[in-house]
Amino acid sequence: MKSITVAQTRDMMLHVSDAVIGSKDSLTEIDSAIGDGDHGIGMAGGLAKAKAKLLETKEFETVNQVFKTVGRTMLMSMGGASGVIFGTMIEGGARAAEDIKTLDCASFTKLMQGSLAAVRKRSDAQLGDKTMLDALIPAVEAMGSAKTDDLAELLGIAEKAAKQGMENTKKYVAKYGRAKSLMERSLGHQDAGATSVWIIFNAMKEYLEGLS
Repeated sequence: MKSITVAQTRDMMLHVSDAVIGSKDSLTEIDSAIGDGDHGIGMAGGLAKAKAKLLETKEFETVNQVFKTVGRTMLMSMGGASGVIFGTMIEGGARAAEDIKTLDCASFTKLMQGSLAAVRKRSDAQLGDKTMLDALIPAVEAMGSAKTDDLAELLGIAEKAAKQGMENTKKYVAKYGRAKSLMERSLGHQDAGATSVWIIFNAMKEYLEGLS
């Protein structure tokens, strides 16, 4: 499949919402090991409210509006660092992009590149700092390097990179949040934020594969 409509983009983000909501317990378990233990609750709560907004607004005029609705709802409802960072991840690229009527590989890649740029303005974290950027950066870079015009294949490439980035966080010492105080004791533990990024990319991939 080379592109999806605005309505299909909405359905894809509903699938993303369900995936994150369904992962609440596992995200809580991961975050409890070295964090505050509230990441899963925050992400599930934010996406539950975003899902309600998507269902409430049955027709969107642009892809941008879909992403902005989800991102802004997360920003408004979650609070804290996760709300800011993940809300920005979802809406940042859509806010900066021209109106998108159909989402193809080129526009999706540009959208996510804009999201990454927006997140980097919010955070000075770098690759290897054990944050969500350890999954987001490789996923977006993989999209930029991919040589395909098939959306499902593109998101498969991004998901694989995000998953590897998530796994890599086990090798890093945390430099942000509560986990920072643990220093070397944070080694061996997976970052919850990076896990959420992987869940989001994996859910988008699953939806697109279901259309193929």
